[in-house]
Amino acid sequence: MTQQPATTAPGTSVAAGEATVPDARPRIALVGVHGFGERHLANLARLEGSGALELVAVADPNPPQSGRLAESVAVFNTLDQLLAAGPVPDVVILATPIQTHAPLALAALAAGADVYVEKPPVASLAQFQSVLAAAEISGRLVQVGFQSLGSQALPAIRDAIESGTVGQVLGFSATGMWQRNKGYFKRSRWAGKRSLDGVDVVDGVATNALAHAVATALSMAGAHTIADVASVETDLYRANGTQSDDTSILRVRTAAGQTLLCALTLCAPEQQNPSVTVHGTLGEITFLYTEDELVITTPAGERRESFGRTDLLENLLEARKSGTPLLCALPDTGAFTSVLEAIRISPDPQEIGPEHFTWVGEGDNAHAVVHGIAGLIERAVKAQATFAELGVPWARSLPPAQTLSIDGKPVAGYQDGSHIRAVSSPRPYLHPVRTLAGTVVTDHQPLDHVWHLGVGAALQDVDGVNFWGGRTYTRAAGEYIWRPDHGRIVRTEAAESEGRLSETLSWNGPDGDPILNEQRTWTWDAVSPSVWRLTLHFALSPAGNQPVSLGSPGSNGRHQGGYGGFFWRLPECSGAAVWTPAAAGEAAVHGSVAPWLAWSGTFDAGFSGGTGDGGTDDGGGTADGGGTDRSATLVFVAEEGSTDPWFVRVDGYPGVGQSLAWDTPVIAEPGTAVRRGVTVFIADGILAAEDIEALINKQGEKR
Repeated sequence: MTQQPATTAPGTSVAAGEATVPDARPRIALVGVHGFGERHLANLARLEGSGALELVAVADPNPPQSGRLAESVAVFNTLDQLLAAGPVPDVVILATPIQTHAPLALAALAAGADVYVEKPPVASLAQFQSVLAAAEISGRLVQVGFQSLGSQALPAIRDAIESGTVGQVLGFSATGMWQRNKGYFKRSRWAGKRSLDGVDVVDGVATNALAHAVATALSMAGAHTIADVASVETDLYRANGTQSDDTSILRVRTAAGQTLLCALTLCAPEQQNPSVTVHGTLGEITFLYTEDELVITTPAGERRESFGRTDLLENLLEARKSGTPLLCALPDTGAFTSVLEAIRISPDPQEIGPEHFTWVGEGDNAHAVVHGIAGLIERAVKAQATFAELGVPWARSLPPAQTLSIDGKPVAGYQDGSHIRAVSSPRPYLHPVRTLAGTVVTDHQPLDHVWHLGVGAALQDVDGVNFWGGRTYTRAAGEYIWRPDHGRIVRTEAAESEGRLSETLSWNGPDGDPILNEQRTWTWDAVSPSVWRLTLHFALSPAGNQPVSLGSPGSNGRHQGGYGGFFWRLPECSGAAVWTPAAAGEAAVHGSVAPWLAWSGTFDAGFSGGTGDGGTDDGGGTADGGGTDRSATLVFVAEEGSTDPWFVRVDGYPGVGQSLAWDTPVIAEPGTAVRRGVTVFIADGILAAEDIEALINKQGEKR
């Protein structure tokens, strides 16, 4: 929506009935001369020097120092006094505390002035509607000070997207890692406040400090008005002693079907230039908006280009003069206001425990650094996930859909996959899985492969549909490529009893139509005080009356890439050892057929993902204390007579699977299910080969 200039001649004072000469310089008043108001004063001096405008008045309860302004500039304590003195300025600039923006804008509009208001324009959706209505009734212009939206890089970004430079758009992200010290939150009464004296302020990392990142990302995603936003999810935290958030994730879904993930913090180890990125199937477009620099990365290489920027006050003056559309008209900040409103009505930000951040510096110069925040933000952006969904130790706990327990002790969480991004092929899985002593032995949405999801069953090629996630390896391309081929596995029925969970699952294609039906059964029980057993059986049948091909990258020509079927993603593990009865080491056991395969090592202390965090609960139960031995052994036992090779990764990432289609597709015929099963012993400590053989033999005798 574009706000058009008023039909009233520029300079006409609606309230006072006085008018300036039509061709005279626009008369400008500035409300708020300190803080960001200092920048406006410098810009006004520049433009006044070029003859573009005349600064006629300022208003601030703390007047500027003597000699700071020309003698011709009237000085008032309030906007009301300024307007009452007349004549009404042509444009009123508001560089005042957030909670004053709406009432001051309403007063200026009622007096007949056009308005330039700093970001955020208002402190609530209700205020937005009020100011918008007042602007429409008065016929005046309202420009919002999101300066980055004046960048000439934005049209270039739109052209690049529309021309397919980076292929199909997978999503958008905004990343901001800044530092703000204790003094920053003491600079005014409203700083760091969600409300003040019962009045909404909604200060915070996303609504003020890094608001440009959010607004710019929304613009790039094509979300301008309220109607352009379908939903907003918030995940808000704070390390500082404030009301407002300083480390947060916002996930915005647009009416056009795009997903925008904003990952922002004021608790970074070092200040970095914020950026907004378009993620595509053929590359990325990254906009460093504070620098007006564009970085386009494609298979052809990296290209950088710098752009100019249109000053938003100059744009407003041109709009008054010639009807040029405003670059940041109030209606076009409706999408941003929808985000602000979601933050306003969200629960108060959750405090990040002191064990998860460090104070750097002294006194008011001290700033908080959240441990591993850079890696967490990178992972969240890649997975389009919140901190809570990743299981970050200091984040809100998201209970699993179900919990698998032994003697009242949780040993595994069942996740339904509903929060997983579409191109990661959402599906049910187990995570976290723990030893009986509490060591976590699974990972999900890790940075290296965000589509790896704990323990479950998945395939990359089911009649051409990807139920594994990520890129698809095709024989025609001879490499992994992004395709719009991702399916989703959903539960349709379930029955649970002691130590047993039976499910009926539907493997649905991108169009939502079922391709496979699956019967899946999990069973679990204790073997000893330090060992428990988990068994998975699954049967895949065509949903229709035609055969269905079950394949893998290996069956499509990828050498040694036959993953698919059962898969267990492990967390970071030091001293990892992997072996079978006949061989040891990744190279020797990968692709081998053996009755069992063991993995042992020392696992991360409760949270995985390459962030350096750990030592506390990850949302699925209570983790052990820092001094606990976290060594564990997993023993994967194939069904008797199985010829499926083991798929093993140690060096690149930790994972174990049993390949259903190593180098040749398996055909699921109507009426004849493809059945597979595997048993895993989860043991505390390091087991030797003879211990494993004894364990397997003992369990075989019991059965």
